Amino acid sequence: MSELRFRVTVGAAEVAGVLHLPAPGPSAGVPCVVACHGMGASKESDKYLLLGRELPAAGLALARFDFRGSGESGDRHEDATIETRMADLEAVLDHLGKRPELDGRFGLLGSSLGGYVALWVAAARAGGAPLPVVTWNAPASLRDLPGADPEQAGRALVAEVLRGDRAEAPAGVARVLVIQGERDDVVPPAHGRLLFERAAEPRALHVIAGADHRLTDPAHRAEALDRSRRWLTRHLPGSPPASQRTPQ
Repeated sequence: MSELRFRVTVGAAEVAGVLHLPAPGPSAGVPCVVACHGMGASKESDKYLLLGRELPAAGLALARFDFRGSGESGDRHEDATIETRMADLEAVLDHLGKRPELDGRFGLLGSSLGGYVALWVAAARAGGAPLPVVTWNAPASLRDLPGADPEQAGRALVAEVLRGDRAEAPAGVARVLVIQGERDDVVPPAHGRLLFERAAEPRALHVIAGADHRLTDPAHRAEALDRSRRWLTRHLPGSPPASQRTPQ
């Protein structure tokens, strides 16, 4: 496996990322999962380092990156919104789509607000190649999150929500797996059920018994990882026919 760093210019700033590739195989390129971190996190958080180790071992590339205002990327956190995060993810997808190590097939995996952004980008790309999405403890609405910190959100995001711009997760996104912690006190479990109900088929909801928002317990994180890997492998465009798939 190899690890390649990249930077993408978005507006007047740079978005920093890392691409993890599996060991060379017989094909010219591999599909890629793009991981989207949540508020207060970065591409260096334990969950994304875990994905960078485990998904390439299963034959999938993994790209992790910092939204603008986080980690190694430019700009200020207080200026980041859902719109700017969508632009960051779109720019990363466009960059990765030109890399010869990849075969043009992409899936998205986002934790918390990262999952919310992933759903919005998948909805915006609904007319093109499908983007399977996995969310880990993502909100269905940004209007009422009892465990959220308005100071951490930043003024621009708060203003965006108050205007009603992308304040609710989009409906009708297909190929969505919603993973929800049963004891999430930041994004209540009802949000996971609502995300599932809003999604189009194929869709699935998996509740992890006893899991908190951060999937702190290694066993809970491993369960989320296993379910995610199987869903993404199954639903990536051009995946093997149903008779060859690993059951979900």
